[in-house]
Amino acid sequence: MYQIIPIQAQYNAAISQIIKQVGAEYGAVGDGFGPGDAEVACMSQHYLAEHRCQYLVALVNGQVVGGAGIAPFLHYEEICELRKLFLQPRHRGLGIGRALTQACLVFAQQQGYQQCYLDTLSTMQAAISLYERIGFKHLTQPLAGTLHGGCDVWMLKDLHQTL
Repeated sequence: MYQIIPIQAQYNAAISQIIKQVGAEYGAVGDGFGPGDAEVACMSQHYLAEHRCQYLVALVNGQVVGGAGIAPFLHYEEICELRKLFLQPRHRGLGIGRALTQACLVFAQQQGYQQCYLDTLSTMQAAISLYERIGFKHLTQPLAGTLHGGCDVWMLKDLHQTL
């Protein structure tokens, strides 16, 4: 059984470690990849509701096993970005990633976003399959201004669709 809650400062170190470990597992290391973003060191300070963003962590027996977040995409009022969905290997395939993603998308709808963008790596096939099942559509190129130039898969979801 797992619990999904908004990040608190006490979980920063654990989620930072998971993001970096999973990033390394898939070769997403350094500039151009989410695990290399400065915010990873202190997620709770970067995902504040008053800025129309939220980062959620999944807990199993009180321990952080993964997380995912929503934040504005650059200067677009109507587009948000699904960010940093990472799970420890032993907690994949249990529905936690789907629950995190859906909770993020509900938050995005509540904030008035119309679309949700994400970028990822083609090697992250399980995540891509999840995004496709939830209704994300593939783009042929990243949205202008994306910070993650190392990614090679870009997707967009219309938030008017049923979650």
